[in-house]
Amino acid sequence: MTLADLRKFSIRKQFRVRFTLQNGLECVITEYGLARVPALKNVPDFNLEQELASALEFVLEPVVPAGEKNPPKPRTVNRDELEKLAIGSSGAAAAPGDHDDE
Repeated sequence: MTLADLRKFSIRKQFRVRFTLQNGLECVITEYGLARVPALKNVPDFNLEQELASALEFVLEPVVPAGEKNPPKPRTVNRDELEKLAIGSSGAAAAPGDHDDE
């Protein structure tokens, strides 16, 4: 699973995806596909793609429209679960439709 896969997943499913970096900072991939490290104050001395490769736990936060009652709660998933969700969702979107070209 690459950062691009995770960004596409977050856009398609309207999730914020959070994971902790090795230096203790947290990365948030927004529902717009932007990867942010909110606590970062300087030019990073790490590669986000490499940090993602070493992350084992992720928090999925559904984006809920304002005012919606009983919003879904964030859930924690491991790498294998997230890969199934992210790669599985991109495969369905890329599959050709069932229609005739008549």
